[in-house]
Amino acid sequence: MRTKIALLIAFLAFVSPAQALETGSPPVLAPEVDQAKAAHLSAQLLTYYHYKKVPLDDTLSARIIDRYIDSLDPERFFFLQSDIDQFMASKDKIDDAIYSEDLSVPFAIFNVYEQRFVDRLSYARELLKNGFDFSQNEEYAVLRDKEPWPKSEAESRELWRKRVKNDWLRLKLAGTTDATIRETLGKRYGNSQARAYKYKSDDVFQTFMTAYTTSIEPHTDYFGVAAASDFDISMKLSLVGIGAVLQERDEYTTIRELVPGGPAQLSGQLAVGDRIVGVAQGKDGALVDVVGTRVNEVVKLIRGEKDTVVRLDILPTDAGLDGKHRLVTLVRDKISLEKQAAKKNVLIVKDGDTSRKIGVISLPTFYEDFDARRRGDKNYRSASRDVARLLAELEKDKVDGVVIDLRNNGGGSLPQAIELTGLFVGKGPVLQQRNGDGEVKVNGNTRATARWTGPLAVLINRGSASASEIFAAAIQDYGRGVIVGEPSFGKGTVQTVVNLDEEARNAKPEFGELKMTVAQFFRINGGTTQLRGVRPDIILPGFSDEEKLGESSYDNALPWLQVKPADYAPLGDIKPLLPELQSRHDARADKDKDFRRLAEDVNELNGLRKKRVISLNETERRVERDRQVNRLKAREAAGGKGSVSPADSVFQEDGLQANERSLSADMANEKALKDAKDVLLDETVHILSDTSDLLKVRTAKNN
Repeated sequence: MRTKIALLIAFLAFVSPAQALETGSPPVLAPEVDQAKAAHLSAQLLTYYHYKKVPLDDTLSARIIDRYIDSLDPERFFFLQSDIDQFMASKDKIDDAIYSEDLSVPFAIFNVYEQRFVDRLSYARELLKNGFDFSQNEEYAVLRDKEPWPKSEAESRELWRKRVKNDWLRLKLAGTTDATIRETLGKRYGNSQARAYKYKSDDVFQTFMTAYTTSIEPHTDYFGVAAASDFDISMKLSLVGIGAVLQERDEYTTIRELVPGGPAQLSGQLAVGDRIVGVAQGKDGALVDVVGTRVNEVVKLIRGEKDTVVRLDILPTDAGLDGKHRLVTLVRDKISLEKQAAKKNVLIVKDGDTSRKIGVISLPTFYEDFDARRRGDKNYRSASRDVARLLAELEKDKVDGVVIDLRNNGGGSLPQAIELTGLFVGKGPVLQQRNGDGEVKVNGNTRATARWTGPLAVLINRGSASASEIFAAAIQDYGRGVIVGEPSFGKGTVQTVVNLDEEARNAKPEFGELKMTVAQFFRINGGTTQLRGVRPDIILPGFSDEEKLGESSYDNALPWLQVKPADYAPLGDIKPLLPELQSRHDARADKDKDFRRLAEDVNELNGLRKKRVISLNETERRVERDRQVNRLKAREAAGGKGSVSPADSVFQEDGLQANERSLSADMANEKALKDAKDVLLDETVHILSDTSDLLKVRTAKNN
């Protein structure tokens, strides 16, 4: 093993940081003693206490090194195949290295990555000195996660020639002059290259440990000392920032979750899956390109003092391969319970001569004021208490049905999910939990009677996870209401956080924290919300990319399993109504131009997502762009003041990042999105109105 490590290190000669800036070589990074000890302790805990019980052996070692390499070069732009061959010579040695507290291999791999990164960006900048011939019939693979690594330097240079040519063409199609293109791309590549000189030992160790923990399953993670502090702050919701949980995906810092009540969620301008391309401070600060930057560095840029401005260059989740960026301006703030609270609205549905009032309760998270409850405050706030109050108000409004909107509700307090279910089903089991030893525990609600017994619908999407899935699944299993929307996220696992310094009895923070999965949720019908999520009774179109968002997007998610059903009695039976509900929905959707438009956009976007190769021929690209523009113009001419779909931004491409263009178009697009009609909620309200009608008909027949 020592020989293999030496071979890896031999890729680079050691130079100091000062020398690095002079020679073009980034500084060589080395592991620290505390890091090796933290890895060893983590391995012991994960091996014996994780729900999945995966031993750290040669098999897991190979998965770790695969995931580590992919995390560094996910699109396979930097390493050569010869690099990979050299790295994989140690694929079955990572386990031994962790137990022997020797992290030379992952650090040597990272040092090679840094050098390749600098070299490739230097070549990209060299290419800008000459123009390109766009009359040639060439193609460029824009999605390279499944492509092979270049086999030689010549092949790598050809790949980068096409990459730079594509960047140039996008700007050329937008009408940018060659001189401006050369300047714009020069700055972009230079900013990216400069980041290679800023990496620290902690960054390497965090990346490696993330590769290790997520090789077991997706929701197990390691937090170094700095990251652990960040995690603790975010869990207490005392962090001053934009209120978003971020993750790294395909070189982009991606929004994994919007914290309810935070500036990001309240703005209506950001969505789960959006990619942060740049960050700027204040109203006039220069945007810093963050593509390829470690997520912890991006977080540092986004944070700041309360009431200060941060601007984000966003590549929307619904944007295709040539998607348009938009600039989002947010004011940093603390997240208060009041901003997370449930809210209600009453909508009127007309069906011929009949009008029905439908109450809508939007619940952004399953919250609870634990401190107030602990103090004995009888009026402490919680999701279930607030919803109970809103239901009482809706009863006074004499609504005919209630919609619980859980879109993008990522979960929260498990007891609140159980109590909220009790408002609609009364006393009974709500979910089951199984621990790592196979023991199953049933969790139920003790509320004697339900607060609302009328028609009910639950609206979910791909961002509805964890506690949201528990509630929706229980409502479905009891036959209590109709579930509408997209299949949910599919997170059916329970995590706990272990302080490694407490385990090691360290006097000061040195090792960080470990978050690991310790149990799994099961529905009362015996199935699990894990992996498959909750499948709606009536499925509506959505812009979520199931290959990028949701439990099934992870290659090593825990499988769907089944246990014995809990002892419960269904309260109703929605299934016989579903064929008629589906028929009415289909007929209505076929006539509703806003809904048809939404479905068309979803289909168009799905087609773009599957397009892994694009042409580098200017004529062909112009034809495709004109087709998209003409499609939007035709819709605008026919639709008047109809709803605006978020996918409209997919087809307007100018090749620029937000710091390279006028902001007027972005501001107009953001206003259109905020003023857009909520097509999915509107249709859900109609579906519930139909449900109310069919239930009355069934009751009349039975009587």
